[in-house]
Amino acid sequence: MSEGNGLGGTELNGGARPAKVAGLSTGTANIARMSDYLLGGKDNFAADRAFAERLMTIAPEVKTMAVDTREFLERVVRFLVEQGVRQFLNVASGLPTRRNTHEVAQELAPDARVVYVDDDPVVLTHARAMLARDRGTGVVDGSILRPAEMLAHPEMLRLIDFEQPVGVLIPARLQYLPDATEPYKCVAQVRDHLSPGSYLAIGHAVFDSRPELAAPIVDLFRQIVPQADEAPRDREKVLRFFDGTELVDPGLVYIRQWRPDTPQSTGQAQRVWIVGGVGRVTG
Repeated sequence: MSEGNGLGGTELNGGARPAKVAGLSTGTANIARMSDYLLGGKDNFAADRAFAERLMTIAPEVKTMAVDTREFLERVVRFLVEQGVRQFLNVASGLPTRRNTHEVAQELAPDARVVYVDDDPVVLTHARAMLARDRGTGVVDGSILRPAEMLAHPEMLRLIDFEQPVGVLIPARLQYLPDATEPYKCVAQVRDHLSPGSYLAIGHAVFDSRPELAAPIVDLFRQIVPQADEAPRDREKVLRFFDGTELVDPGLVYIRQWRPDTPQSTGQAQRVWIVGGVGRVTG
């Protein structure tokens, strides 16, 4: 996918006045559109930009972190293609930007099939417009918190054969889901639906190396994620999402340390306080 046309009935960054999208609220910041702004995209509104700017006053590195998350995802996809995976499920995929999952996978394996899953109306509208002519890529309106519904969606079943290995990618959503929504249970249900030889890849913000940021960032995100956890997950709690899998080398590490294209020192890696890993489903 590449940067798409504007959406919504309010002026977007760049001045376009797009068509209306059902369920779209432009007055409240949105995680997908805020990430789009941090990545230099144009599909965001004033509320998204204002929220992102407030976030950057607390932690200026979040702009770099948005880019690093995309680069981590690309490295994971390349690794999975090398392992023979030809089916990918990208959960909470976010707005189309450069080097998306299907582009990376199909560049290396033209027969690769990709399903993007999201429940944001802007993301869905963009993705469907971008992929209308790509029979090997699909879009599902769904959520990791509704795993049975997501996995049984007709578009999912058109493209993904769960009897064969699948790469499930959840690069940047679980940190927004408090324990009360049962994310561990939901991820486990997806894992149990996968055949041996499948992989589960997760990225998750943690404050282990920057504990002073936890309270102000949680307070800020509570404005748009009312259920935001009082106590964010640390690395050990993130590790629980990989229960039932075998972590591949180098394990659950800061994403800059996960099979980097260039070596990263510990100090460099911790500047991006997101951990990531890939677990192999063995049975």
